[in-house]
Amino acid sequence: MSPKRRAERFLESSMAYKNDTFDAVLLWDVLDYLDTELMNKLAARITSLVRDGGVVFAMFHARKPTVFHRYRVMDGHNLELIPASCPFQPQRVFQNREISNLFGRFRTSKMFVGRDQLREGLFVK
Repeated sequence: MSPKRRAERFLESSMAYKNDTFDAVLLWDVLDYLDTELMNKLAARITSLVRDGGVVFAMFHARKPTVFHRYRVMDGHNLELIPASCPFQPQRVFQNREISNLFGRFRTSKMFVGRDQLREGLFVK
């Protein structure tokens, strides 16, 4: 199956929500791992799903990770960091301009790189 068809199948099966459905989306580092075709389509689909005034909180690797962890939400204030093996490698490391282009219909409220080398961005539509 071509990357284009895989992207279409994923969006049809997993992102079948009405436009303007969500007030907020947490987009962890998933875009780092997707091929270009699916990454662009997913970003566009998320843009259509978020209502005006809604937000996307997105994270991106600031450099290719040397270790892999999973995060578990423990409660409203705590995350658990769990060491794990990496099932596949990131496809890219984004620069700020590339991130801004992905979310061109949003305005960036804040973007910074944390101690864990994750670039975090809050985008308001």
